[in-house]
Amino acid sequence: MPEVTLVLLVAVIGAALLFDYINGFHDTANAIATCVSTRALTVRTAIFMAAGLNFVGAMISTKVAATIGKGIVDANNITQVVVLAGIFGAIVWNLITWYYGLPSSSSHAIIGGLAGSVVAHAGTSALHWAGLKKIITVLIASPIVGAFFGFMFMVGMMWVFRNKAPYNLNKVFRKLQIFSAAVMAFSHGTADAQKSMGVITMALVSYGSLATFDVPNWVKISCAVAMGLGTAAGGWRIIKTVGHDFVKLQPVHGFCVETASAAVILGASAMGLPTSTTHVITSSILGVGLSKRISAVNWAVAYRIVLAWIITIPASASVGFVSYTVFSPFLGK
Repeated sequence: MPEVTLVLLVAVIGAALLFDYINGFHDTANAIATCVSTRALTVRTAIFMAAGLNFVGAMISTKVAATIGKGIVDANNITQVVVLAGIFGAIVWNLITWYYGLPSSSSHAIIGGLAGSVVAHAGTSALHWAGLKKIITVLIASPIVGAFFGFMFMVGMMWVFRNKAPYNLNKVFRKLQIFSAAVMAFSHGTADAQKSMGVITMALVSYGSLATFDVPNWVKISCAVAMGLGTAAGGWRIIKTVGHDFVKLQPVHGFCVETASAAVILGASAMGLPTSTTHVITSSILGVGLSKRISAVNWAVAYRIVLAWIITIPASASVGFVSYTVFSPFLGK
C-alpha cells in the first residue's frame, strides 16, 4: 500500500501543477487585458512579460500558501484522494469558464473544490469554519475595494489632468501602463501561484514527507514555473471579455485599473489573505467605467461576470464532492 500512496502523492502534485498551468492561461487576462486593449503592448509581448513577472511574484512569499493549506480544512481529515478530488473540481470549473470566456476566480475554484471533497470524505465538521469565513469575506470584499479604488483613482486622475489634451495624455499613459501592467503581473504571481503551493504542501504533510507546514523550495519553483508556462500559453478568450467587451478603455483608464488592482492584491498577499485577482481587476475596470458614465459599462458582460463570481464556489465544491465520491471506491479514502 505504501506504493499506492506514493502514486497518489505524485498524482496530486501533477494535478496541482496542472491547475497552476491552467490558472496561468485562465488568468493571463488579469494582468494584461487592459494594456492589450489600449494597444500599450502587443498580445505576444504582454503575455511573455506577464509570464516572467508571474514567476518572480510566485517566488516572493508563502503567506497565502499557508492560509490555503491550513485555513480551510482540518489537517487530520486530509488524504491524498481528498486533495486530488478537490484539485479536479477546480480544474473542471476553470476549463468550463475559460471555454465560455468567463473571468471566474481560480481562487474561488480551488477553495470550493477542496471544501466539497473534504465534506464528501468527513462531513461538514472537517471544515475550518473560522478560516473559511475569513477567506470568503476577503474574497467578497476585495472586488468591492477594487471597484472603489478604481473609481477614486480615475476621478483623481481626471481632476489632476483636467486641462491636458486627451491625445498627449494618452501618449504618456500608454508608456506608464507598461509599468502598471508589470506590477499587476507581479502581484498576480504573489497571489495565485500560492494556492497550488499550499495544496502540494498539504499533500506532503499528509503523506508524512513534512512534519510541519513549510513550503519546500522545489514546490515554490515548480509552481512558479507552471504558472509562468501557463501564462505564456495565453488566454485570448478571457482577454477579449475583460479588455474589449466589458468597458472601452484608454491608456489612462488602463493605468488606473492596473495600479488600483495591484495595490489591493499586494496588500492582501502581504497579510497572507487570498484574493481573487480576476474579480479585483474586473471590479476595478467597473469602477473606472462608472467614473466615465453608467452607460460606459457593458452590463450584460457585468452580469455574466457577477454570475460566475456567485456560482464558482458552490459549482467547484459540487464537482469536488462528486469527484471524491467517484474516486474513493477505486483509490481508497
